[in-house]
Amino acid sequence: MEFRPCIDIHNGKVKQIVGGSLTDEKDQASENFVSEKDAAWYAGLYKKDGLAGGHVILLNAKDSPYYKETKAQALAALNAYPGGLQVGGGITDENAKEFLDAGASHVIVTSFVFRDGKIDQSNLEKIYQAAGKEHLVLDLSCRKRDGAYYIVTDRWQRFTKERITETLLDQLAAYADEFLIHGVDVEGKKGGIEEELVSMLGSWQGIPVTYAGGIASLEDLEKLERLGQGKVHATIGSALDLFGGVLSYRELAQKYAK
Repeated sequence: MEFRPCIDIHNGKVKQIVGGSLTDEKDQASENFVSEKDAAWYAGLYKKDGLAGGHVILLNAKDSPYYKETKAQALAALNAYPGGLQVGGGITDENAKEFLDAGASHVIVTSFVFRDGKIDQSNLEKIYQAAGKEHLVLDLSCRKRDGAYYIVTDRWQRFTKERITETLLDQLAAYADEFLIHGVDVEGKKGGIEEELVSMLGSWQGIPVTYAGGIASLEDLEKLERLGQGKVHATIGSALDLFGGVLSYRELAQKYAK
C-alpha cells in the first residue's frame, strides 16, 4: 500500500471540503480547512518528502468565475513537482496534453467519459488516444444507493447508472493505468472508510487503485490495508495535521516515502 498526498483547489484556494456538499451553484462547499499556503508549496513539500502519485484536483467547473485562478494554482503545483503529481477536474481530450506538458504524470478523468448516466465509449476512446493508457487515471468515485455503489460525476453531484462491479473494473482497466475511487458519502467526514467498497477493490485482480474517503486514524489505515489486501493505495486529506486534522503527515511521509 502507498500513501498518496493530495492538493484540492476550490475558488483558487487549497482546501479540504465535505465531498457531498460541493455544488456548482455559487461555487459553494462546506469547508473543513482553507490553507494560507498555495498549491505549489504543497507540491514542493511532497517532492522533498519523496511522495509520488499525489492528486491535484480542480474543484471548480470550467464556467466558474474562479476556474482561471484554480487552474493557475494547479499548473503551479505541477511545475513545482514535474512528473510527481496527477491532475483532475474538467479534463477532456482537448486539454489533457496541456496538463501533461505542464508536468502531470497522469490526467484524472470522470465526467468526460460518463454521459447521460452511462459510459460514453466515444469519449473514452478520445481521452485514451489523447493521453495514452500510461498517463490516464479513471476516477470512479461513487456513492451508495439501493445497496450498491454507483459512479457519480460532475463534481460528485450526479449519479450515473454505472455500478462498480468487477466486470466494470475489468472493462475500464483496458484504458487506464490506475483508478482513483472516492467513497463520496464519507469523504471529508473523518468517520471511517467504506469497508464494503474497499473489500471489493481489494479482492479485484487488476490495475492499481487509490481509495479516498473517511480515513481519520492509523486504525483506519490499518483496516484499509487489511481489507484492501495491501493492494489499495490511500489518499488522506482532512484528517492530516497538514490540513487541520490530527493524523501526523510527517509520520506518514517517513513511513511511505520512496
